[in-house]
Amino acid sequence: MKYLLLIYLDEKALSESERQTCYEESQQLAQEIHSRGQYLGANPLYPTAMATSVRVREGRRSVTDGPFAETREQLGGYFLIETENLDEAIAVAERIPMARKGTVEVRPVIDIPGLPIG
Repeated sequence: MKYLLLIYLDEKALSESERQTCYEESQQLAQEIHSRGQYLGANPLYPTAMATSVRVREGRRSVTDGPFAETREQLGGYFLIETENLDEAIAVAERIPMARKGTVEVRPVIDIPGLPIG
Protein backbone atom coordinates (compact mmCIF):
# COMPACT_ATOMS: atom_id res chain seq x y z
CA MET A 1 0.00 0.00 0.00
CA LYS A 2 1.16 3.55 -0.70
CA TYR A 3 1.45 6.03 2.15
CA LEU A 4 2.01 9.76 2.08
CA LEU A 5 4.06 10.88 5.07
CA LEU A 6 3.19 14.56 5.55
CA ILE A 7 5.78 16.50 7.54
CA TYR A 8 4.48 19.38 9.68
CA LEU A 9 6.67 21.81 11.60
CA ASP A 10 6.97 25.40 12.69
CA GLU A 11 8.79 26.98 9.75
CA LYS A 12 10.83 29.15 12.10
CA ALA A 13 11.93 26.27 14.35
CA LEU A 14 15.15 25.48 12.47
CA SER A 15 18.31 27.43 11.87
CA GLU A 16 19.82 27.19 8.39
CA SER A 17 22.44 24.71 9.61
CA GLU A 18 19.74 22.58 11.29
CA ARG A 19 17.74 22.63 8.05
CA GLN A 20 20.79 21.47 6.05
CA THR A 21 21.41 18.66 8.56
CA CYS A 22 17.76 17.64 8.21
CA TYR A 23 18.12 17.54 4.40
CA GLU A 24 21.24 15.38 4.68
CA GLU A 25 19.56 12.95 7.10
CA SER A 26 16.47 12.83 4.88
CA GLN A 27 18.62 12.01 1.84
CA GLN A 28 20.24 9.15 3.75
CA LEU A 29 16.83 7.82 4.79
CA ALA A 30 15.55 8.11 1.21
CA GLN A 31 18.55 6.15 -0.10
CA GLU A 32 18.01 3.43 2.51
CA ILE A 33 14.28 2.98 1.88
CA HIS A 34 14.95 3.14 -1.88
CA SER A 35 17.29 0.17 -1.53
CA ARG A 36 14.40 -1.73 0.15
CA GLY A 37 11.97 -0.82 -2.65
CA GLN A 38 9.82 1.42 -0.43
CA TYR A 39 10.76 4.86 -1.78
CA LEU A 40 8.48 6.55 -4.32
CA GLY A 41 9.37 10.22 -3.78
CA ALA A 42 10.16 12.96 -1.27
CA ASN A 43 10.65 16.72 -1.25
CA PRO A 44 10.75 19.59 1.19
CA LEU A 45 8.39 22.46 0.41
CA TYR A 46 9.11 26.17 0.19
CA PRO A 47 7.76 28.24 3.12
CA THR A 48 4.05 29.02 3.31
CA ALA A 49 4.79 32.59 2.18
CA MET A 50 5.31 31.07 -1.28
CA ALA A 51 2.01 29.13 -1.19
CA THR A 52 -1.12 29.94 -3.16
CA SER A 53 -4.53 28.57 -2.19
CA VAL A 54 -7.24 27.95 -4.80
CA ARG A 55 -10.92 27.45 -3.96
CA VAL A 56 -13.96 27.18 -6.20
CA ARG A 57 -17.30 28.13 -4.64
CA GLU A 58 -20.55 28.36 -6.60
CA GLY A 59 -18.53 28.14 -9.84
CA ARG A 60 -16.25 31.04 -8.93
CA ARG A 61 -12.53 30.69 -8.44
CA SER A 62 -10.82 32.38 -5.51
CA VAL A 63 -7.02 32.57 -5.42
CA THR A 64 -5.28 33.79 -2.26
CA ASP A 65 -1.71 34.00 -1.11
CA GLY A 66 -0.65 31.65 1.66
CA PRO A 67 -1.74 28.31 3.07
CA PHE A 68 -5.30 27.15 3.64
CA ALA A 69 -5.24 27.68 7.42
CA GLU A 70 -3.16 29.50 9.96
CA THR A 71 -1.68 26.98 12.37
CA ARG A 72 1.40 26.70 14.58
CA GLU A 73 2.82 23.95 12.36
CA GLN A 74 2.84 24.13 8.57
CA LEU A 75 3.20 21.43 5.92
CA GLY A 76 6.92 21.40 5.22
CA GLY A 77 7.47 18.36 3.02
CA TYR A 78 6.56 14.78 2.31
CA PHE A 79 7.75 11.27 1.62
CA LEU A 80 5.72 9.02 -0.67
CA ILE A 81 6.42 5.38 0.16
CA GLU A 82 5.07 1.92 -0.53
CA THR A 83 5.04 -0.59 2.31
CA GLU A 84 3.27 -3.83 3.15
CA ASN A 85 1.26 -2.28 5.98
CA LEU A 86 0.72 0.67 8.31
CA ASP A 87 3.26 -0.60 10.84
CA GLU A 88 6.03 -0.47 8.22
CA ALA A 89 4.92 3.03 7.18
CA ILE A 90 5.05 4.19 10.80
CA ALA A 91 8.53 2.70 11.14
CA VAL A 92 9.68 4.89 8.22
CA ALA A 93 7.82 7.96 9.53
CA GLU A 94 9.52 7.81 12.91
CA ARG A 95 12.91 7.95 11.18
CA ILE A 96 12.17 11.18 9.30
CA PRO A 97 14.36 13.82 10.97
CA MET A 98 11.52 16.31 11.42
CA ALA A 99 9.58 13.80 13.53
CA ARG A 100 11.92 14.91 16.32
CA LYS A 101 10.83 18.57 16.05
CA GLY A 102 7.43 18.47 14.36
CA THR A 103 4.77 15.95 13.38
CA VAL A 104 4.67 13.34 10.62
CA GLU A 105 1.17 12.39 9.53
CA VAL A 106 0.89 8.93 7.94
CA ARG A 107 -1.91 8.85 5.39
CA PRO A 108 -2.82 5.93 3.10
CA VAL A 109 -3.07 6.85 -0.59
CA ILE A 110 -6.10 5.77 -2.61
CA ASP A 111 -5.13 4.34 -5.99
CA ILE A 112 -7.67 5.44 -8.59
CA PRO A 113 -7.60 3.32 -11.77
CA GLY A 114 -6.97 5.32 -14.92
CA LEU A 115 -4.72 7.99 -13.41
CA PRO A 116 -1.39 8.48 -15.20
CA ILE A 117 1.61 6.91 -13.51
CA GLY A 118 4.59 9.12 -12.56
